[in-house]
Amino acid sequence: MRLLLPCLLALAPSAAHAQTPPAAQAAAPAPAFAARTKELATLLTDAADYESFFSPGFRAAVPREKFEPTRTSLQEANGPVAGVRIRAMTSPWTGTLEVDYRDAVATVEMVVDATEPHQVSGLRITNISGREKSMDEVAAAIRALHGTTGFALARLGNGAPELLIQHQPDRPFAIGSAFKLVILAELVRATNAGERKWDDMVTLDGTPLPGGGYFMKPKGTQVSLRELATQMISISDNSATDLLLHTLGREKVEAMLPVVGVRDPARNRPFLGALELFKLKGIEANNLATHYLAENEAGRRRMLDGEIAQLPLLLIKPTLFRDGKPVLIEQLEWFLSPADLVRVMDWLRRNTEGPKGADARAVLSKNPGIAPVSAGKWQWVGYKGGSEPGVINMTLLLQSKGGDWYVLTGSWNDPAQAVADARFAGLIGRAAELAAPAP
Repeated sequence: MRLLLPCLLALAPSAAHAQTPPAAQAAAPAPAFAARTKELATLLTDAADYESFFSPGFRAAVPREKFEPTRTSLQEANGPVAGVRIRAMTSPWTGTLEVDYRDAVATVEMVVDATEPHQVSGLRITNISGREKSMDEVAAAIRALHGTTGFALARLGNGAPELLIQHQPDRPFAIGSAFKLVILAELVRATNAGERKWDDMVTLDGTPLPGGGYFMKPKGTQVSLRELATQMISISDNSATDLLLHTLGREKVEAMLPVVGVRDPARNRPFLGALELFKLKGIEANNLATHYLAENEAGRRRMLDGEIAQLPLLLIKPTLFRDGKPVLIEQLEWFLSPADLVRVMDWLRRNTEGPKGADARAVLSKNPGIAPVSAGKWQWVGYKGGSEPGVINMTLLLQSKGGDWYVLTGSWNDPAQAVADARFAGLIGRAAELAAPAP
């Protein structure tokens, strides 16, 4: 499962920041900055001038082989580049640009060296927003995507959520790492009940873990439940996820499925950990996935606790997810409908009210999932999403500046081909902007 981030290019180190004059003198771009702005449209269409456009420091941080796939994917997701314009300047050499694609507008921060040959030393995309002018247009664009899509915008209150806009809200979709919201819900339940504390320590026992911040940590390392939850939600750390699932207990997490409003909990039992999913999808020996899918729930549990647990990580093919091809996304994943995810977020909202919920809300809001332009329309934003080839989900818990609560969630699945993450993120980000009530 890949981590979905709104920033697609890294900002390379630049000496230009040290040369920034006072803001009063920074009203207009330097001629060289304006020239590089015009050249950016050509570079984003064809990176032939990559070496002359970017400084050595940028090229070291973002080599051509990393830049080129990003440039290509942006065009595939959003259409050709139509133009670039300057939106604001913080100095003659540092500014914010808008890149017009056919289907979206990208907000870009650019830094140009003040010394000859005035190469670009910093470039970062901070937002990609659809061009849609209404929620109906966003909904139509999501419905038109290849494969299958579902979404919902719901207002939350004292009773059941009220669906305001919806498309296939009751259809289950593969949701990638958004399954981690259910693990968080069990932690919230346990801490609210006094069974656990956020500062309780977990001791690594040497059990193999998937990639993440705890993968190489030695046996005996201790880490708090708060840290594990923060890493699981904010950066989708898979090693933190499996540690939490093991600590809280698979059965207790499964028991939360109906509690948080999942209408078909049986489809998510046994509730897989990240490494278990990677093994099932990435180990081809002995037809592992085929045998697992042929078993009933009891048989699958026996396989997880026995054969699958004992298989070494080295057997997982290193190309898993790297070729962009979907792998059994309709059979091996975590499956929730948009309406399920609305209810999950509503449960988290209701069970984190008041001082006792501060820890959970800090975890949920650490990574808002959408760009500052979109998030700034709201008083508070909580987020979890997930993706793998053929799968993307974005789910937001939103509090308006007037205090009302909403959930915005969308899923896109295609078992035949990869989905365009950047395009989908742009549509959900645009929906978040448009859905915000007037203050």
